[in-house]
Amino acid sequence: MKKFIYTLALIFSLGISFNSVQAADKPAKNPTELTTEQTLQLEKIKTRVEEIRDMDKSNLTRTERKALRSELRELKGQARAVSGGVYLSVGAIIIIILLLILIL
Repeated sequence: MKKFIYTLALIFSLGISFNSVQAADKPAKNPTELTTEQTLQLEKIKTRVEEIRDMDKSNLTRTERKALRSELRELKGQARAVSGGVYLSVGAIIIIILLLILIL
């Protein structure tokens, strides 16, 4: 049984190292380059977030604060979509951790 687990771990580690070697051969793209339209949209989002942050929220009602929170969440999602990138959800991270525990 130990031999099987060690063999499986060896195959897994070799598979990971092979993928990283392949990734090193490819030229790196610069994902931070944005078009002018995307930069304008990102600037609008930033200014709105700063406006919300600088607001005096002490005199707002509960529904208004809730609306501001939902607007900030929406703006955050838009900013992520514009800037690009890879994001893992909490569920995906938990599944990865469970798989690693089962393998090791």
